[in-house]
Amino acid sequence: MKEYKIKINGNEYAVSISNVEDNTALVNVNGTQYEVEVEGMAAPKAKTPRIVQQPAVADTDSHPATARTASPASTASVAAGNIKSPLPGVVLDVMVHVGDAVKTGQRLMILEAMKMENNIDSDRDGTVKEIKARKGDSVLEGDILITIG
Repeated sequence: MKEYKIKINGNEYAVSISNVEDNTALVNVNGTQYEVEVEGMAAPKAKTPRIVQQPAVADTDSHPATARTASPASTASVAAGNIKSPLPGVVLDVMVHVGDAVKTGQRLMILEAMKMENNIDSDRDGTVKEIKARKGDSVLEGDILITIG
């Protein structure tokens, strides 16, 4: 709100402008509100956000997308002992360390995806050989999280 002291023909007025839309202004003069039209007043330009689309990047994955989302028993990487991320998200917690012995069904980590917590469990007995995702890491669908030997 802009406030002004105006003197007209020796009389002082306290004027405040509270709102301006197009060529109409709401003006308060000595406590009385008036709607004033101003000729030649240009409307302020609205700030419209500009959407910038990133160029598409070709998928460099050598395996088709169905292989990344297939059941764990059917993927070749599971045979190698890799536990992959089932969907993109953020690692909330890692419950195992390198060298830990794990059993089938044991919880390995918690992944937050789409505002939901998803448990990542072991699909085999073995020993944790490598942990590739740490707490707070963002992962994509199909990323290797843990290697079990």
